[in-house]
Amino acid sequence: MTQTQTIYTPDKFQNAEQMWFWFLYSKSVRNDVGGQHTGRSSGHRVCELVDVETLITKLYLAGKLTLEHLGVMKEFGDKRRAPHQYIWRENRAAAKWAEAMKIINEAATKKGWIE
Repeated sequence: MTQTQTIYTPDKFQNAEQMWFWFLYSKSVRNDVGGQHTGRSSGHRVCELVDVETLITKLYLAGKLTLEHLGVMKEFGDKRRAPHQYIWRENRAAAKWAEAMKIINEAATKKGWIE
C-alpha cells in the first residue's frame, strides 16, 4: 500500500504591507504562546519570521530604512493598520509608511516572497 504525501505550495504575499502585518501578528502570537523563539511560524509562507526580520535589519543597516520608517512601521503595525494620508496628524506618517513599504516591497520581490 502506498502512502500519499501532501505537498504544500508556500503562499506568497500580495505586497509588503501584507507581509509586515503577517510578521507582526505571527511574532505576537509566538510570544504569547510561551515566548519560545524558534524562528519559525505557523502556516506555509514562502519565508519565515526570521527571514523578514533579517531583511528589515539589512535594509536598515544599508541605510535604506531609517529609524523614522521603523518607528512608523511599529506604531501603525501595533494598531494593525496603515496611517491615512487624509488624516492631518497622520499625513507625515503616511508618507514615511509608503516610502518604507516601497523599499521593502522591492527587496522582498527580489527574494520571491511577493507576487
